[in-house]
Amino acid sequence: SEININFLNDSFYIGEGNTTKVDGYAAMSNKTDFTFPIGQFDKLRPLTISSESSNDYTKAAYYFEDPNTPSIVGTTFDTSLTENQFLSVSEYEFWHLEGSIPSKVTLTWDQDSNASLYGDFITDLKVVGWSIIDKVWVNLGNTNVEGDFNSGSITSEDFIPSDYEIITIGGNSDLLETVENISLDNYYMTPNGDGINDFLVIEGIEGSPNNTLQIFNRYGRMVYSMKNYNNEFNGISNVNGVISKNIGLPSGIYFYIVTLNDINLRHQGYLYLTTREDN
Repeated sequence: SEININFLNDSFYIGEGNTTKVDGYAAMSNKTDFTFPIGQFDKLRPLTISSESSNDYTKAAYYFEDPNTPSIVGTTFDTSLTENQFLSVSEYEFWHLEGSIPSKVTLTWDQDSNASLYGDFITDLKVVGWSIIDKVWVNLGNTNVEGDFNSGSITSEDFIPSDYEIITIGGNSDLLETVENISLDNYYMTPNGDGINDFLVIEGIEGSPNNTLQIFNRYGRMVYSMKNYNNEFNGISNVNGVISKNIGLPSGIYFYIVTLNDINLRHQGYLYLTTREDN
């Protein structure tokens, strides 16, 4: 990993291809955001990093290998050792990323990633990392996901890359993939401050504090995501890239998926949102 192509201060990303990628380690200096044009053999598997401040130095590489039996990295990363029973980990590929600044990381997948093994929906996918301290796979979150099971991208929550020896794509374990699906009554929200239907209140959420809520617009774009949801959604997006983030979502029909890990259930339903301007 000490041999790499280093993209210096004025470098910028212009895309990648079969003949214009780094099959090995790529590094960059003095940047906050960067897409590493990395891959292996004929695979293009770019990794994008978005950091809280400028990185003095960070580097990344992609391995199309089983983390359990890597041929290059001098150790193994047992995919059965996870922080909880609900987490699953890819056995097909991984990335090595070093950096000391808290960052969000976006990973990509293709057909050979077998992403459908990790959940019923692409929203079940998440970035996972092998903790250097705890020696287990840890959920690094999912703040945005795009595409389908054949190809797409997923963005983590903030974490310090060098705290994790490798990262990859994971999802829900078989236990969670086979949970019973229940359709709740559809919800109606009018977040106008009158105390009536101002928040999305999901019945029974208090029975599973360990939960995840995701809300999508009619185009399938995630507009809200929250771990350990406690009935606080008031019509305002918290997802980067959504035009209406922090100023309120437009009126319309949305759908939600809430996974209740403590009681092993997944709920789905629709949300009808009427904004202040339409009240």
